Amino acid sequence: MTSSIQFGSKTINFRLEYSNRKSLGITVTPEMEVLVKAPIDISMEIVKEKIRKKAPWIFKQQSFFLSFQPKTPHRKYLSGETHLYLGKQYRLQIQIGELESVKLKGKFLEVTVSEKSRAKDLLNEWYLQHARKTFHKIALPLIDNFKKHKVEPSAIVLRNMPTRWGSCTPNGKIILNPELIKAPKACIEYVIIHELCHLIYHDHTQKFFDLQTKEMKDWEKWKMKLEKLLA
Repeated sequence: MTSSIQFGSKTINFRLEYSNRKSLGITVTPEMEVLVKAPIDISMEIVKEKIRKKAPWIFKQQSFFLSFQPKTPHRKYLSGETHLYLGKQYRLQIQIGELESVKLKGKFLEVTVSEKSRAKDLLNEWYLQHARKTFHKIALPLIDNFKKHKVEPSAIVLRNMPTRWGSCTPNGKIILNPELIKAPKACIEYVIIHELCHLIYHDHTQKFFDLQTKEMKDWEKWKMKLEKLLA
């Protein structure tokens, strides 16, 4: 069931699930949904009071996930427009030709297409191909490093996700947003390390953040860089 409470000027909507458990638990999902799991015999008044006490923490978690969401602006696919690749800006040069291709030449992304309307699809396919190759190259040493924790992802796959840079499934599959190919290498490393940490700690507990800091001391710097660059 769903319900809500008022906390100052803000409203906290939450989903309540009853089960055979002894204590009440509150979590915030990456989609910023507040999920409450409570014992069967607990009253709604007590549930709401617990949520009020945890409200500052809930807002902090929601803020964390909100800042982690991709906000890549809409790009035009016209000559002169700037596009990102591995954190650097390149100016688009579109030319008509029979042999379609995308090439990096100096500070330019040279796109040859049979007709201009094809530029977007061709460039996106180029990004995807480079993301597949680059992400796996970056991930390999990080995965090897995490073997000391006796964990290893079952697979690394790419998937367009409108609200997340990465995710980790219950069976250990790491999913990465191909849009990350536009960010610097260290930003990509941060997202991969973040998801590798989830192989050990599924929730964003203090132990999770302690591990993430141990594996990447300056992760906050690259998280902020990712947010600003693709915002």
